Amino acid sequence: MKHTYRVTGMSCDGCRTKVEQALNKVKGISAVVTLEPPEATATMEKHIPTEKLQEALSATGNYTIEMSGHHHADEHNHQRTKSHDAHPNAPHHHGTIAEPLPKDSGGKYYCPMHCEGDKTYDKPGNCPVCGMDLIKQPSLRKSAKYTCPMHPEIIRDKPGACPICGMDLIPISADVEEEDKTYKQLLRKFKIATVFTVPIFIISMSEMIPSNPLFKLMDLRYWNWVQFAFSIPVVFYSTWMFFERAWRSVITWNLNMFTLIGIGAGVAWLFSILALLFPGIFPDQFKTHSGTVYVYFEAATVILTLVLLGQLLEARAHGKTNSAIKELLKLAPNTATKIVGEKETSVSIDDIQKGDLLRVKPGEKVPVDGSIKVGEVTIDESMISGEPIPVDKKPGDKISSGTINGNKTFTMLAEKVGSETLLSQIIEMVNSASRSKAPIQKLADKISSYFVPVVVLISTVTFIIWAVYGPEPSYVYGFVNAIAVLIIACPCALGLATPMSVMVGVGKGAKSGILIKNAESLEKMNAIDVVIIDKTGTVTEGKPSVEKVISTDAGLTENDILQRIISLNGSSEHPLAQATLRYGEEKKIDVQPVSNFEAITGKGVIGVLGKENLALGNEKLMEQVKAKINPDLEKQVKAEQKQGKTVSYLAIGKSAIGFVVISDKIKESSKEAIQKLQKEGLQVIMFTGDNEDTAKAVSETLNLDGYKAQMLPEDKLKEIKHLQAEGKKVAMAGDGINDAPALSQADIGIAMGTGTDVAIESSAITLVKGDLNGIAKARLLSHKVMGNIKGNLFFALGYNVLGIPIAAGILYPFFGVLLSPMIAALAMSFSSVSVILNSLRLRSAKLD
Repeated sequence: MKHTYRVTGMSCDGCRTKVEQALNKVKGISAVVTLEPPEATATMEKHIPTEKLQEALSATGNYTIEMSGHHHADEHNHQRTKSHDAHPNAPHHHGTIAEPLPKDSGGKYYCPMHCEGDKTYDKPGNCPVCGMDLIKQPSLRKSAKYTCPMHPEIIRDKPGACPICGMDLIPISADVEEEDKTYKQLLRKFKIATVFTVPIFIISMSEMIPSNPLFKLMDLRYWNWVQFAFSIPVVFYSTWMFFERAWRSVITWNLNMFTLIGIGAGVAWLFSILALLFPGIFPDQFKTHSGTVYVYFEAATVILTLVLLGQLLEARAHGKTNSAIKELLKLAPNTATKIVGEKETSVSIDDIQKGDLLRVKPGEKVPVDGSIKVGEVTIDESMISGEPIPVDKKPGDKISSGTINGNKTFTMLAEKVGSETLLSQIIEMVNSASRSKAPIQKLADKISSYFVPVVVLISTVTFIIWAVYGPEPSYVYGFVNAIAVLIIACPCALGLATPMSVMVGVGKGAKSGILIKNAESLEKMNAIDVVIIDKTGTVTEGKPSVEKVISTDAGLTENDILQRIISLNGSSEHPLAQATLRYGEEKKIDVQPVSNFEAITGKGVIGVLGKENLALGNEKLMEQVKAKINPDLEKQVKAEQKQGKTVSYLAIGKSAIGFVVISDKIKESSKEAIQKLQKEGLQVIMFTGDNEDTAKAVSETLNLDGYKAQMLPEDKLKEIKHLQAEGKKVAMAGDGINDAPALSQADIGIAMGTGTDVAIESSAITLVKGDLNGIAKARLLSHKVMGNIKGNLFFALGYNVLGIPIAAGILYPFFGVLLSPMIAALAMSFSSVSVILNSLRLRSAKLD
């Protein structure tokens, strides 16, 4: 069983780790703790009292734990409710129906290493844990601004004419002003650092030139003072932030790359100050042939400037990792054409209200979610679904914001605006998933927690060994190599290995119509053994149509039977019910009021029409209401079911007096997708509430590995638990309310984007197009992301394993090779950049 608990008292990722470790020490429990929201999800064989969990946490720190408002899996499925305000295709967060996002949710900043989980900050700055620059989360809403193409200094909040030249103002994105702000700031500091560091470097290197021309101008001791003067802007302006971060890391004991940089460059710079002011306190080993003490202003400033260069390159690369979100943001237009009476006016996207009538012209983007009112058009939905083939739309069909109109004008009704649109929900889901942690990151976190103290220890040992056993001047050798060890070590590369791959991978998935709720599901998808699929709406198109209605009662015509069927179904939202209602409209048969209506999950519906007790559904419903099915009627139904069609009996009182035949075409892509999954060694099994004959016909057509028919929601749930008990990793794909329990229980729940809110809310992955090919794509994406993460971790760890011994001087006794601290700084900076660039390769990964 699984329970979700609310945990209070956590303020950072360190707290989260302590709480998680404490809970996992309790016998019989496996817990996963998140910071945002502050919750613990615990899996246990039998119920463990909350008091016992509280005891474990109290021994660790000032934390409290209490049962959360919702339970997991089978315990909370009965409490689920359907949100009528949410978009039917919109992704939701696990455990709650997605709510509209606040208007200012875009003005947030987060740490690229996700040190504090999903925590965000209102202002730019650097992470209080690792010290890295915070990254701006792309805005979910775009406030339209307008400018003149001839006079860009003119900026207005509304469309109109330029007051200077009279040209129409054109929209610009408000995000342009924010874009690359961190990069530009770092670039300015880097330029200043370079201007002052280059002269220091030239002065220091000039000592190697025979008959040094600089020494003809003045002695070395005075040039040392010049180096000191030039180093002040570098240390106290351009790179002072590194020392601030190093100090904060020490007092909070969140040791990171800036701890090592601060110690290494800081010691070199302070040593040089002492050498200038008090040269007499140093032994002769530290002095040059001219009597001055060796100074390291050049080493300190070059190291700091190169680290700054690394930060600059990282800032540029970070902008590319969330490019998928930025591209999604660009899909939404800034303005729309609103119809008011007989007039058309251009309005900001933020001013559109539900119920507004909008006109979309050829080539324009659909501004908000809604339905077509007038016109038959072709819509390019590739930016949402990942499928390149345009889709034909007619009046009444749903359309989504960001999709592109073809070559005809149409009128639409606005139904979902702002943060309620599918596009906004996708962006929010991608944002959230990009900031989540994959289980594999626990390895990197554990290594990182020991990394800095071990490096400081190795640096100290390096100095001692060189001072005792090294050649003269041994102290100088020891000092330089100790600094090189501190500088070359890069925990940053280790910390970035997982989040960068996850961010790019989640963005890649979104562009391909695969919405991933969190990094854990992305990782788990790679380990799946069995894929369970539903039939209606998953294997089939989910657009059932009535083929015929049969009456076996001589006193009732087919239209009489049909009227009773559509009257019962008038209160149902099931796809099969909607199919009968459409058929009734075509036959021009009126829906009659029904009392005591009740939908019986997995069986059908019952109600009272006039004085008749009606029941419409499968054999199980007939058994429940004790309705007799005569042999001739049963024979006719079996014949239809063997052809893969769905049949519902209609009973009046205790007798079944007719049936309706409904067919739902198998998706053209289903067979191809199932073959792809089977080629990868996965078992594909169908669970359906339909009868045995229909299920068998569909299974044989698709060549499935197995099927189970006439399954109620609890049957699907039990079967998945049974497979998991056998050690199988199960993915479940479904689209209906009755799939929600199974989707929650499965290791990976996959919802068809064309399905219900509850199915989507219960799943870890949503396929926007509702196509089984998306499962094959999701698995391939998972495989590529996990491979990329492992490559990053190998690169980061391998780099440090090789780099630290070389910096310590292990090659000197054999080859006479030493690593300059400046080269170490350059290598350290590029190690992080290399991890990011390797992650960016996922953007071009092929998922077909």
